[in-house]
Amino acid sequence: MIDVQQLYHSFKIGKKGKENEIPVLKGVSFHIHQGEIATIVGKSGSGKSTLLNLISGYISPTSGKIVINGIDVTHFNEKEWAKFRLDHLGFIFQNFQLIPGLTTFENVELPLTLKGVEKKERQKRVMSMLERVGLNEQIDHYPNELSGGQQQRVSIARALITNPKVILADEPTGSLDSETEDEILKLIKELNEEKGITFLMITHDQEVAATSDRKLILHDGVLKEGGVLVEV
Repeated sequence: MIDVQQLYHSFKIGKKGKENEIPVLKGVSFHIHQGEIATIVGKSGSGKSTLLNLISGYISPTSGKIVINGIDVTHFNEKEWAKFRLDHLGFIFQNFQLIPGLTTFENVELPLTLKGVEKKERQKRVMSMLERVGLNEQIDHYPNELSGGQQQRVSIARALITNPKVILADEPTGSLDSETEDEILKLIKELNEEKGITFLMITHDQEVAATSDRKLILHDGVLKEGGVLVEV
């Protein structure tokens, strides 16, 4: 499902012609199977956010290969990545990234609008999804009228609305209290079991990692345990 082979990435700093390369990822390789919940665990600066951004196509690797759902995405251009993300990936963010001027319904509907789904079908799918995540009574609420947990449920509904094969999550419970965190992790587990979606989450929280099927430990740009996904 997600196959990463010998991934290297460096950032350049300094003036043009006198740049210094700062290595961030140093030959990372791993494979995540369809339907797994996997976590990338590491301290700040370990390279986990860079790794997720590479898999998302927001930055390009210095070298290496990335294959998602059997498709080699390593050298996709911006237009190809935009289409691939819309068709194959869903995203959940720590700060939710909801559009303030749109209601709950409209935020979840947006990816379907971008895909050109007709209005009647959009309404049917959005209402079904909002009911599934427990937000059918908040459809007309704006983000600032929702709790943190409710906003994250909107984010999850939006990520799932296009039926993606993979969900990439950046600290999905990082801004939530412990009780709400438990609720969101339970929801992710339920959706994973119901739909067989692959979840890849980055976190510094060992409790979050402990709820996943497997965890990938990243330290200074290198996978521990020889780059093997380690059973939790």
